[in-house]
Amino acid sequence: MAKTEKVVLAYSGGLDTSVAVKWLIEKGYEVICYMADVGQGADTEKSRRRALEIGASKCIVEDLRKEFVTEYAFAALKAGTLYQGKYNLATALSRPVIADAMLDAAKKEKADYVAHGCTGKGNDQVRFEVTFRIKAPGVKVLAPVREWELGTREEEVAYAKKHGIPVDQTRKKIYSVDRNLWGTSVEGGRLEDPWCEAPADTYITVAQTGKAPAKAEYVRVTFKKGVPVAVNGRKYGPVQLVRRLNRIGGKHGVGRVDMIEDRLVGIKSREIYEAPASEILYAAHTAIEELVLDRETRRYKKGVSERYSEIVYYGLWFTPLKKALDAFVDKTQENVSGEVKLKLYKGKVAVTGRKSPHSRYKIELATYGKGDIFDQSLARGFIDLWAMPYRR
Repeated sequence: MAKTEKVVLAYSGGLDTSVAVKWLIEKGYEVICYMADVGQGADTEKSRRRALEIGASKCIVEDLRKEFVTEYAFAALKAGTLYQGKYNLATALSRPVIADAMLDAAKKEKADYVAHGCTGKGNDQVRFEVTFRIKAPGVKVLAPVREWELGTREEEVAYAKKHGIPVDQTRKKIYSVDRNLWGTSVEGGRLEDPWCEAPADTYITVAQTGKAPAKAEYVRVTFKKGVPVAVNGRKYGPVQLVRRLNRIGGKHGVGRVDMIEDRLVGIKSREIYEAPASEILYAAHTAIEELVLDRETRRYKKGVSERYSEIVYYGLWFTPLKKALDAFVDKTQENVSGEVKLKLYKGKVAVTGRKSPHSRYKIELATYGKGDIFDQSLARGFIDLWAMPYRR
C-alpha cells in the first residue's frame, strides 16, 4: 500500500487556505496545518478547530508575535522602509518569519511537501517560496490556488458552501483581508475599481475620519538606538507597545493608506492598508533621526531605505544584501535615542516636539535672538567658494 504523502500548509483560517485544506485532501494528501500567530487578532482556537473539522490531521499554532515585531517590523522601522513611500510592508514582513518557522514544523513532522495558499498573480507566493528555497534548498512546494480549477473567489465561496466549510467571506463581501500587529491589508471586491471610493465596510482597525474624536490627543514615544521602548513615559514590551499605539491611533483614524501598488509580478493593484502604530512610529522615528543624524548620513540612508523596501517587498529577506544593509542601518541608529511628541487628530499625525541627549541642534547657532554666536561675516566667503565652479 502506497504511503500517503504529508503536506504542511501555511494556514490562516481564511477562504483560500480553508478551501486548500479540503482540496489537498481530495488530491490524496495528509494535511497538517501550520498557523502562525503574528497578531492577527483572530480566534486561533476557532481556526484550529475549523482546520480539523475540514479534515486536517493536525493544526499547529505557534506564537511568533514577539519575534515578528522585534526582528522584522522594528528592523524595517529602523531602516525607514516604506514601499513606494507609503506601504509599511506589514504583510511582506510577516511572510519570511512564517515561512522560516513553518520549515521547522515540516522537518519535525517529516512532511513530504510544504504548501501555501497564495495566488499566481500575488507577491506572497514569491515571499514564501524564495524563503523556502533559501532556507531549505530542494524542498518540494505545492501551491493549490495556482493549480486548482476554481477561477474566482466567488467560485471558492461556492466550493466552501458545497463542502460545508465555514468561511467569513460572502458573495457580497468578498474582500481579502490579511491582518497582523504591524498592519492590515484589504483588497478585492469593489476595491478592484480604482475609481471606487473604499466602502465603509473596508475599515477594519481604523475609525473613519468623520467618526474620529473631535479632540486631538498627544502621544510621546521614547526611542533607544532606533527602537521604540516607551509610550507616554511608560515602558512596554515590543508587542504591547505596538498594540497600545494601534488602539490610540486607530481611534483617531490614523494609518489609513489607499494606493495603487506596483506588484513584483508586473501588474498594478489597488490596495487598502491600515497601520496606526506604524504611522505614529515612522513619524516619530523620522523626527528623532532629523535631530541626531548628520546631513550626509541622512541623505545616504534615504537611498538605503528605498532599496531595503524593495528587498522586503520582493521576498529577499534572507539574502546577503539584506544582512549587509542591516549592518549599515544599525550603525546609523547608535545615537537615535530620545523622545518625540506627536499630535493625533482626524486621521493626521503631526510631530510637535522632539528631544535627545545626542541632538545636533544647537540653539546658539540656530537662534536669531539673544545668545546668537553664529559668525555671519563668514557667509560671503562661503558663498563665493560655493558658486566658484559655476562662474564663467
